[in-house]
Amino acid sequence: MHFLQGLTRFLLLSACVAGLNIAATSQQVAEKADLDYQTAAVLYMQKAAEYRALAYQAYNLARLRLDADLDKKNVKKLPKEQRKLPRSIVVDIDETVLDNSPSQAYGIKTGRPFSQADWYAWGEMRKAKAIPGAVDFLNYAVSKGVKVFYVSNRDEVQKAATIANLKTAGFTDISTDNVLLRTAGSGKDGRRAIAANRHRVVMLIGDNLDDFTSAFERKSVADRFAEVEKAREEFGKRFIVLPNAMYGTWENAIYEYGRLTEAQKAEKRAAALELP
Repeated sequence: MHFLQGLTRFLLLSACVAGLNIAATSQQVAEKADLDYQTAAVLYMQKAAEYRALAYQAYNLARLRLDADLDKKNVKKLPKEQRKLPRSIVVDIDETVLDNSPSQAYGIKTGRPFSQADWYAWGEMRKAKAIPGAVDFLNYAVSKGVKVFYVSNRDEVQKAATIANLKTAGFTDISTDNVLLRTAGSGKDGRRAIAANRHRVVMLIGDNLDDFTSAFERKSVADRFAEVEKAREEFGKRFIVLPNAMYGTWENAIYEYGRLTEAQKAEKRAAALELP
């Protein structure tokens, strides 16, 4: 399905079901933006063998850590109350297990800044491919009796399309129970708690530091650096990070979490560059 067909389908569906103001949405979508600054990041994800290598590296490391945790000797080291708990893994979805770079590329080509309508339309297409290494690792984890929880800030209305896309991409054990999308705020602590209920969370995997702990949420660039230093021993062990230079909280921190125009964002990016 062509992207614009998907967008039209979404707008009509939303107007019928949720009373969406199509005129207002169309005005938002029509806003033009210079997104050329994202081009290198999208091309890196789509065309760089180095990106694929980093993704495989992350999931190969995750498998090593899981295998170590599965070792009976490791279980004996755990507190007694945790020894019989089944294992779980918490993963983000976008840019962690599913590749949305075509959606980003579409925005660059058309000069369309991020809009919920475009994002929903892309999701309805159910065409996102799996991140390299993700399917093999997560299906391996499931085969070992590990429950995988997909904790994403996609909106709850996207759940059916998200589940279908995950299944099409090759992931197993996908259901409404373990695909936990956003119903209120963007914080993930409550949904991570669901994954920890009656399970022992072995590791968390994501492309954004907010995927691991709320300690990183809405922090300045400097404070995010400081939090990384505090948690440095967790990376490569309990926290497995995927690269994402296209977007993320790292960029929001540069904008100081403000609601800025595209021109103001460009000024902030330029001012943040460190020069010789």
